[in-house]
Amino acid sequence: MGSKWRKVKMALGSNFCVYVPTDNTEDSPPQSGRFSGAALLSPASEQWNSGASAAAPRPWSPALRLSKSLSRSSKKCTICLTSMKRGEGQAIFTAECSHSFHFHCIASNVKHGNQICPVCRAKWKEVPLQGSAGLDIPLGGTQISPINWAQDNPVMTIIRPFPQRQNSNRRVAAPIFPLSEPAVFNDDEALDLQSSTKNIDTTDGSSFKRLLLETYTEVPAVSRLTVVNDFTVMVHLKAPVSTFGVNSGSTVSQVNQNSRAPVDLVTVLDISGSMAGTKLALLKRAMGFVIQNLGPADRLAVIAFSSTARRLFPLRKMSDTGKQHALQAVNSLVANGGTNIAEGLRKSGKVMEDRREKNPVASIILLSDGQDTYTVGSSLVSGSTQNRSNKSNLPLLIHPGVQIPVHAFGFGADHDATLMHSISEVSRGTFSFIETESVIQDAFAQCIGGLLSVVVKGLQVIIESANPNILLRSLKAGSYKNQLMPDRKSGCIDVGDLYADEERDFLVSINIPEETGFTFLNETSLLKVNCYYTDPLTKETVKLVSENVTIKRPENLGKENVVSIKVDKQRNRLQSAEAMEQARIAAEEGDLTRAVSILENFRKVLSESVSAKSGDRLCMALDAELKEMQDRMASRHMYEHSGRAYVLSGLSSHSWQRATARGDSTDGASLVQAYQTPSMTEMLTRSQANLVQPAWSSLTSEPRPR
Repeated sequence: MGSKWRKVKMALGSNFCVYVPTDNTEDSPPQSGRFSGAALLSPASEQWNSGASAAAPRPWSPALRLSKSLSRSSKKCTICLTSMKRGEGQAIFTAECSHSFHFHCIASNVKHGNQICPVCRAKWKEVPLQGSAGLDIPLGGTQISPINWAQDNPVMTIIRPFPQRQNSNRRVAAPIFPLSEPAVFNDDEALDLQSSTKNIDTTDGSSFKRLLLETYTEVPAVSRLTVVNDFTVMVHLKAPVSTFGVNSGSTVSQVNQNSRAPVDLVTVLDISGSMAGTKLALLKRAMGFVIQNLGPADRLAVIAFSSTARRLFPLRKMSDTGKQHALQAVNSLVANGGTNIAEGLRKSGKVMEDRREKNPVASIILLSDGQDTYTVGSSLVSGSTQNRSNKSNLPLLIHPGVQIPVHAFGFGADHDATLMHSISEVSRGTFSFIETESVIQDAFAQCIGGLLSVVVKGLQVIIESANPNILLRSLKAGSYKNQLMPDRKSGCIDVGDLYADEERDFLVSINIPEETGFTFLNETSLLKVNCYYTDPLTKETVKLVSENVTIKRPENLGKENVVSIKVDKQRNRLQSAEAMEQARIAAEEGDLTRAVSILENFRKVLSESVSAKSGDRLCMALDAELKEMQDRMASRHMYEHSGRAYVLSGLSSHSWQRATARGDSTDGASLVQAYQTPSMTEMLTRSQANLVQPAWSSLTSEPRPR
């Protein structure tokens, strides 16, 4: 036995390529000739061997024992994360560095010339290519088949370099991806603007329904002789509904792409050394899901960054061909180097700024699992209370003049949550915390579910006093930019884009004067609210004007004058966010005891509120989230490991009133569901259905081997 194992090692170490059809003979000599430095072990080779001539030399049997040993093991393919067992009908490729993969996985991974092992980073001299009869082998490679094997069989091939003939007339196909980047990224694929306008689907009218605008006062009446200095009026907005995803099944081809605004999306992906292995495999699968769910009018660009950044894939429409090329680009990613977030962001901003044409919706998705090791760290003191004042430095990370939301995803326990959150806040994007690797695809799905359903662009809310004696005291709008005029007679809130069915609630604080003498009326006019926005499909400017917000002014108040639950729960949301921020500041200063106390004290206040006592689901979810934050502040290690990121993703969600991934789930808490739109929920459902399918299906457009 020992002698046989020595022969196997010699074969693998002497630049032999051993093809091993199943055979029970143990004494056949090795084939003569010099092949590749890798072993291809295939359980399907019994079929090949049965068709061979009986006189044909048999392969060396000790390698067969190696094949059986591999197929019996519980070893998993690093790329698709499924087991490599005998009898599954999938060939196994063992590289010269001794690491093994499913052949179709590694063949897809190296088809763009990547010659680095995904596991140990060793540089290979020969790489595999999946081929079949009639398939041209690229220049610089050769197909090697065992003697007497059927040449019309879809046999796996090994590619190895050989000298190119100087007089060869063989034409070399142009590479799919350019070897060098242009100085200006104005090579974006042209939009079919006439076709997109002509084909707008208005049959259901969903995209052309108006924004819903409603107002609520905290109580329906105020006594005629009472002066109130801090009275709350709530402005409620709800975006039009959309047919996106409704009864559409699981394939994007069934979704009416003309019923929504097309998207320009740039993904900025961390491929530093810490992403190697499972993380990178799951990122590729998640990107595969994103690509497959984009429509033919959507455009995608891919930026990969480690120590530097590179535009791996230009802004291209996601036609069938575009999707195939995008999948190939993503599948070629290899993890190595440091983490240069700034360069990745700058390059993504340049893609957006240099593009010749623009889709109605544009966004950037940023994912990183590590601390920035280059320029960003110097502009922000991680975890410091100085973050707010230093946010002015962040726009420099994105190309000047580009106002594109960056939806940042912090991956794992080692990312810089403070930096990622600040980037998203400045750019009007969201920050999500992906604690568990397995939910990265769900997190992406939730995000693009929103981006693919934008029905309102550039929403502005104008609030004006409807009474000469009433002044606006404050606008409580979370992270949305807002401004009060110096005379406090008017103010505005810059809301921006809304996804289909998305809701926004803003609180306006005003004073209510006393009604005296002969001027008193049965009611007092308070405010007037106007909205302006653009329909992204028709480019139509829409104006909505509300009726005057009024309040009853009886001399005596009745029992029916109760606090509005709608207003009260939004006040609780804003106060919860304030408590989270105060607790975060205390934790960053090292006082975890005070941080936990702040959260505990507000939970008591929350429990006594009118909306909480009524059993409001948002209040119950807020309490559960505050409790989770307390638990994640139990120790300094726990706070550094996950508490900071969990708090910041919660702040991002509440301040923008938009769903984010939180911890190890995207839909496990009713709080997150409170911000989820139907299109987000539909895309999450697709993602979770996709996850039960083999991982390879998200990474390659090629058919599964049978």
